[in-house]
Amino acid sequence: MNKHVRLLRAVTFAAEKHKDHRRKDVNASPYINHLTAVASVLAEEGAVTDEDLILAAILHDSVEDTETTFEELEEHFGKTVAGLVGEVTDDNTLKKEVRKQLQEERAPQASPRAKQLKIADKLCNVRDIMHNPPAAWSIERKQEYLLWTQRVVAGCRGVNGQLEKAYDEAVNQALGFLRTIPT
Repeated sequence: MNKHVRLLRAVTFAAEKHKDHRRKDVNASPYINHLTAVASVLAEEGAVTDEDLILAAILHDSVEDTETTFEELEEHFGKTVAGLVGEVTDDNTLKKEVRKQLQEERAPQASPRAKQLKIADKLCNVRDIMHNPPAAWSIERKQEYLLWTQRVVAGCRGVNGQLEKAYDEAVNQALGFLRTIPT
């Protein structure tokens, strides 16, 4: 099968699953924008050519945020894609603080592919904090989030220098910008 067909199927699948979801920014951007941004960061800034990893990027929040199952992902996109999504999926039955702590703890044990996906996801979120932040977040909450992403990404290092450099530049720029805003 043509790799573009798989990619288009993944984008269509994700768009349908997340059709009613919006980001927390002021404009309530369609959620699919985040998913395609993560895939684009991997491909463009991380020079990732691994098709399964790009598909997993498009689908990475589908189980966590929709009624999608891992079995459904495996049926449509294969065991590898479903496994990668599984590695980065939080258990939403747990409290937010626990989920965040588990991300920090599990990052070093993740596969190299899942680590790249996690870095790309955090990079996109950092850029959103900088350019299109959640409407209700205070400066302190934004700073706390950025510092937390640094702890998660610390456990993912050593897999893609280009992604890590892009992340470092983005988080340093965002932290520097937030420090200039009067509280």
